[in-house]
Amino acid sequence: MLLPRVDPQHPLIWMRKGQGIAGVGEALRLEFSGANRMLDACAAWKEVAEASTVIDPLGVPGTGLVAFGSFAFADDSAAASVLIVPKLVLGKRDGKYWVTRIVADGASGADGGGDAALPAARPLGSEYRLSLLPGAMNADAFRASVDAAVARIADQQLSKVVLARDLVGHLPAGSDLRRPLTDLALGYPDCWTYAVDGFVGSSPETLVSVSHGHVSARVLAGTTSRGSDAEADHDKAVALATSAKDLDEHGFAVTSVVNALAPHSRNLITSEIPFTLKLPNLWHLASDVVGTLSDGSTSLDLIAALHPTAAVAGTPRAEALSLISELEPFDRGRYAGPVGWVGADGDGEWAVALRSAQVDASGDITAYAGCGIVADSDAEREYLETKMKFRPIVEAFG
Repeated sequence: MLLPRVDPQHPLIWMRKGQGIAGVGEALRLEFSGANRMLDACAAWKEVAEASTVIDPLGVPGTGLVAFGSFAFADDSAAASVLIVPKLVLGKRDGKYWVTRIVADGASGADGGGDAALPAARPLGSEYRLSLLPGAMNADAFRASVDAAVARIADQQLSKVVLARDLVGHLPAGSDLRRPLTDLALGYPDCWTYAVDGFVGSSPETLVSVSHGHVSARVLAGTTSRGSDAEADHDKAVALATSAKDLDEHGFAVTSVVNALAPHSRNLITSEIPFTLKLPNLWHLASDVVGTLSDGSTSLDLIAALHPTAAVAGTPRAEALSLISELEPFDRGRYAGPVGWVGADGDGEWAVALRSAQVDASGDITAYAGCGIVADSDAEREYLETKMKFRPIVEAFG
């Protein structure tokens, strides 16, 4: 329903378990940068929403005026943070299907989207297979960065830091980005499969969801591979659930989310103990956080408060970000930043942009994967964890 109808080279998609929204064209594009990029986006979106006339008879998440968004991880990133309002939104949720047409002020017809026709489903383009190779940080350099981080933690300069490495490749001209997106959506149905401005991926981690005054988040930190058979798989999950190293890493992440959301909700509830979340290629330690908003915050307000969590940066935040800047020889771009959508009322769904790759206009691809480093982290184990986390993107493109 959704993926076959989006632009093969410029897809806009947000879906999980076959449900979500897709965008066609651009009616409005807003770009932001710097330390206040999310707060600036919040203010700009409020202005857009207040100036808009919205006819929304369904009133379910994703109907009416929406913008797809993706934000850079770092304050000083060269990557643009964007909100994109498509000319046409196609949606599916709980058995309901809808089409939303957006007309920009002063525009009409093809320019504004007012009479935009429902795009026909198109077959996927030609198959392609490519290899993603080490980028600015190879395996040895990554292991060295982990050892350096462990030494800083031993010196009590910080408690946790999340370090990433990169892979790069190149797409053939005219490649259909719906191919890897289809693989991700089918292979990882419980994850958020997304595409915004050439940034594609499938994330298991909900940064925040806001709907009619209710807020929820899913925190992931602590990872192990799947077992080779049912018994080994069970043993892997048990070992993860009882691992002091992974429980410590997870605890930092949960605390950072609860502390960020607490000023906006007086009744936050979180899982008493983490549960093991099974994905096709690995196990995660996971905790859910739910509550009722008490201050009228929008989803954009909350991503500004939450980002970056300890799950993608570390603890304390300032020290972790400083060490990331020192040890990682690249700009993360939108990797590990918020990705999702926001509606005219401020509600929305946002994930942490993991299992992702940025495809630029020339076809160059950059993918990232990282892991949390704590006092007893082992460099080789952390390297192997990044290999597991790269698997969805490597297989989708390869």
